[in-house]
Amino acid sequence: MNSRPRIGSRLWVAVGAAALAAVALGFTPRPAAAALSTGVVDVTTTLGLQNGAAAGTGMVLTASGEILTNNHVIRGATDMRVIDPSTGRSYTATVVGYSVTNDVAVLQVNGTVHLHPIARDNSANVKVGQLVTAVGNAGGTGGKPATAKGRVTGIGRSIVASDGEGISEQLVGLIQINAALQPGDSGGPLVNAAGRVIGMDTAASVDFEFQSSHEGYAIPINRALTLAKQIAAGRASTTVHIGSTPFLGVSVAAAATSTSPAGALVASVVSGSPAEQAGIVAGDTITAIDGQPVTSYEVLASLLLHYNAGATVTVQWLDGTGTTQSADVVTATGPPQ
Repeated sequence: MNSRPRIGSRLWVAVGAAALAAVALGFTPRPAAAALSTGVVDVTTTLGLQNGAAAGTGMVLTASGEILTNNHVIRGATDMRVIDPSTGRSYTATVVGYSVTNDVAVLQVNGTVHLHPIARDNSANVKVGQLVTAVGNAGGTGGKPATAKGRVTGIGRSIVASDGEGISEQLVGLIQINAALQPGDSGGPLVNAAGRVIGMDTAASVDFEFQSSHEGYAIPINRALTLAKQIAAGRASTTVHIGSTPFLGVSVAAAATSTSPAGALVASVVSGSPAEQAGIVAGDTITAIDGQPVTSYEVLASLLLHYNAGATVTVQWLDGTGTTQSADVVTATGPPQ
């Protein structure tokens, strides 16, 4: 994980401050629209390693509780809950799988549920200028989904979405809209004039900042559902991770200094973690995983996603004296990346 929480257009707040965040950050409440709320759920997460919480939106894919959302909504989550605004019922959820590079994730609600899935349209038919409505958990305040109306202003857009910590992802093929997305809307539906889903609200600005914006982006629903089906089928790939996330227990500095050796510079180590048990300490630099070179945090994270929790990996690192160390490490279960 990075030294500080990654932030997307979900709402991230300190634990206990969620109820005040919308007011403190100046969010403007939006009206609910019952006709557009079918299949829309709130997704709330506990970020145990960062002592925080986050809120976003999800879309119901199956009556049994398969939920589509953005990967950045669940990133760093040590606990997840799905709330049905129509009934107020709250359910625990687990991660089925996710794609970091496509910003798509699928959750499964635990227990027996009977949710109402979304109604979707063909996003290949989206046209510039058509009327759209973004639906979501604006401001992370919960309750009935809020709406923001606008038009499609571009198709096939590419943006670099950064969390402000030097970690960025390039998202491609997006629908650009002028509806004012807000933090908490991530993972919610973008619907057409017929009330059918054509996209998944993803970014309120190119920097995923905490602010309303009149430039929003959505992942076309056709592509999001293609990835969701791959995840549900358990088909891992170079861009899709299935199941539990392996955890070393290190916090990695966002950027190394010019004098630092190439690799992932360890900022801190979680007490009792596999990394601590292997002898890795703050100030060490991880240089390889199973013989594959590590040149940055992004490379380290990508290499670990080839495994599941419980896998044994050989970690190589440079200690404070510049001496190469190596150990076989059994990964623990960690939060999604």
